[in-house]
Amino acid sequence: MQERLLFGVIPVYGLLISIAIALGAYLCSRQEKRLGLPKDTTVDFALWVVPAAVIGARLYYVVFQWDMYRGDPIRILHVWEGGLAIYGGVIGGAAAAWVFSRVKKVSFAALADMVAPALILGQAIGRWGNFVNGEAYGQLIVNPALQFFPLAVYVQQEWHMATFFYESLWNFIGFWILWLNRRRVTVRGNLFLGYLCWYGFGRMVIEGWRTDSLMWGPFRVSQVLSAMLVVVAGAALLIRHRRAARLS
Repeated sequence: MQERLLFGVIPVYGLLISIAIALGAYLCSRQEKRLGLPKDTTVDFALWVVPAAVIGARLYYVVFQWDMYRGDPIRILHVWEGGLAIYGGVIGGAAAAWVFSRVKKVSFAALADMVAPALILGQAIGRWGNFVNGEAYGQLIVNPALQFFPLAVYVQQEWHMATFFYESLWNFIGFWILWLNRRRVTVRGNLFLGYLCWYGFGRMVIEGWRTDSLMWGPFRVSQVLSAMLVVVAGAALLIRHRRAARLS
């Protein structure tokens, strides 16, 4: 994979990740007071979560693509080449957030709601890193009438489904839904559960069209995980809604 550079020196993939992190931190900082979190929680939180998310995203990818790194383990450190699995980042970040909540004695649910809109926006931006690196594309499109962007993307001298774009668009829509409804969702943790349902459903569908999915035997890892998250998060929201209805 050829590293794409801006002005010949700046890795584009790394730049997109940096932009996503900066925007995410700004959005989180705007929600601290509303969620009852101490001032400057975002700064401390980012110092814990961002490194853990990057490490988790990389390790998740490497585990399921070990044959690529077995002969040259130092390449594991070359994150600018791509190979950051979103779910690995979510898992790593969630683990760090839980530890942070225990150490700082703040609500984990409030932290999760704070980060939900920022997280899905970051995922929407990060998918363009896949475009830059020529990855995360879908099945071959042979009909010339359908060979145009954004429906398709030209990679490896062929037209493929632009699955990176489909997911980016889905995530941008999800961001606006979460952001516009953040004040209406009063039960802590529900906004994050909504994120899991929205992102999980879109990823479950789109993953089935990709040609470079991480595999575990015959299964697409992210597709299976997405389905599980939709079921679990959806059930949790339903249970919470019924419990609230009984108490009202």
